[in-house]
Amino acid sequence: GLKVGYCLMIGGPEETYRYLEPVFKSLAPKEGYLYCGPNGAGHFVKMIHNGIEYGMMQAYGEGFQILEASPYARTINFAQVAHLWNQGSVVRSWLLELAEAAFSKDGKLADISGYVEDSGEGRWTVNQAIDTGVPAPVITLSLMNRFRSRDKEPFSDRVVAALRREFGGHAVVTSEKK
Repeated sequence: GLKVGYCLMIGGPEETYRYLEPVFKSLAPKEGYLYCGPNGAGHFVKMIHNGIEYGMMQAYGEGFQILEASPYARTINFAQVAHLWNQGSVVRSWLLELAEAAFSKDGKLADISGYVEDSGEGRWTVNQAIDTGVPAPVITLSLMNRFRSRDKEPFSDRVVAALRREFGGHAVVTSEKK
């Protein structure tokens, strides 16, 4: 926002919007602001925007994880891949520019934990989807994956491993904890 302007999603009385429109115009890039409707509409549009962002980040993360787990991982420079994908590719985006910057600092992100916080917008978006009966599997799963990232050894995984052992004699990896 500071470098190129702010993308503004504005709600409230239309007369107030018209009065303040010169301020919005000065803060936003060309075509970078929108009157969305009455009180709450702008916040609602921004909430959905952030839910979409959750899904996009998850897709990038999964794609790079597949690259990292591939037999080509030793020769692939993730910063260069992110840069390449921003050159006319259908997946180009500012998020990919940020991925390039992160990979340029640390190609394997070794100094970063996999713990992913959420700030609420994804939850609100998922709740809205549930309340309106709109399927939103990508956004929902990206939120659930953030929850999953915070649990080092999920109890649910231990339950599944134990059940597989019980019904089929499948091997389990034992825990170091006693």
